[in-house]
Amino acid sequence: MFKFKELLEQNADRLAELITREHGKVFTDAKGEVTRGIEVVEFACGIPQMMKGEYSEQVAGGIDAWSIRQALGVCVGITPFNFPVMVPMWMFPMAIACGNTFVLKPSERDPSASLLLAQLLTDAGLPDGVFNVVQGDKEAVDGLLHHPDVRAVSFVGSTPIAEYIYATGCAQGKRVQALGGAKNHMVVMPDADIPQTVDALMGAAFGSAGERCMAISVVVAVGNVADQLVDALVPRIAALKITQGMDLQAEMGPVVTQVHKDKIAGYIATGVMEGAKLICDGRGFVLPCHERGFFLGGSLFDHVTPEMTIYKEEIFGPVLCIVRVPDFTAALDLVNAHEYGNGTAIYTRDGNTAREYTHRVQVGMVGVNVPIPVPMAFHSFGGWKRSLFGDHHAHGPEAVRFYTKQKAVTQRWPASTAAGAEFAMPTLK
Repeated sequence: MFKFKELLEQNADRLAELITREHGKVFTDAKGEVTRGIEVVEFACGIPQMMKGEYSEQVAGGIDAWSIRQALGVCVGITPFNFPVMVPMWMFPMAIACGNTFVLKPSERDPSASLLLAQLLTDAGLPDGVFNVVQGDKEAVDGLLHHPDVRAVSFVGSTPIAEYIYATGCAQGKRVQALGGAKNHMVVMPDADIPQTVDALMGAAFGSAGERCMAISVVVAVGNVADQLVDALVPRIAALKITQGMDLQAEMGPVVTQVHKDKIAGYIATGVMEGAKLICDGRGFVLPCHERGFFLGGSLFDHVTPEMTIYKEEIFGPVLCIVRVPDFTAALDLVNAHEYGNGTAIYTRDGNTAREYTHRVQVGMVGVNVPIPVPMAFHSFGGWKRSLFGDHHAHGPEAVRFYTKQKAVTQRWPASTAAGAEFAMPTLK
């Protein structure tokens, strides 16, 4: 793992360029993705500390007891197109460091990074057969879900597929963690620092063209703050630097496919039809010399209501919705009522408001004046409600528990004189 980390750092630009050319996100964003993946490898380098069991001496006369964590066997990762390096590295470094072998089934939309990761693991000295890449689509996924040798499956993607992966894998007796979709809200209180909040929204809503499970797609504007936000956001959205991702000045690149571009445009049309006020319309954006590219501009809706499709469903594109509410309680109730519970943020200067929100909100990852609260590698990543199926979050300490099983040992070295058979429920004396 130490050697693999060194090779990743040496090849970070190469990995980032592969991401940009196949996915479309800008190079600087791709480089950040690689960095966050390397952080998990760094955590995996310290796995002995996490694999230690517990020991109790002399729990009874001449008896000691301890627990150990042991590998499961063959583990599988099924990963999405939007983070072709970082998400696989949430999984396989931890699985391998815990003593398992691993099969990665990456997205068929941007498969090349997975092959470079496999090559770097080989170059680092990993034995053949420990890390394996299987390219394909649903046929490959189903083959892995039903294979009798597979002990655990980790998935990141949309909620309908996450639910399918979870139900199918569990029915086969496998351990499954399936991270699904999101509709991440940012609550903006009237006392928030507006320039700071707008900066945060621009990056969180339009970074990676909104193709992030932790993107902020809904602003919950409390009291009279919505008009200030709209006035500040409109010129910033119009000024977005949208171009091909290898331009180091780019702030937003294309979305992943024409089909996905059309789907996002369809959501925008639906929002207009259902009565939301479209302040900025990104559908007409065309990049000169790239007229056939999958580019969209940023879109902004105001006066969105919870009944609208653009509020309920994950758009996964550069579309930001503003919902107006009268007070903090209404904002909290709105967030808690949504079926997704992946990530959320609150922007405020009031410590009590922030504390109440973090305590009461029904969401797995919470930011206070932090727009995208992705935990560091030594914590664990995961949502609540229909954003996660299974009991374990990803990477960090939760990954150690997911990729191992616990064994409890109770030991006595008998004295020369046997005590005879005992037929009652054993109790330690």
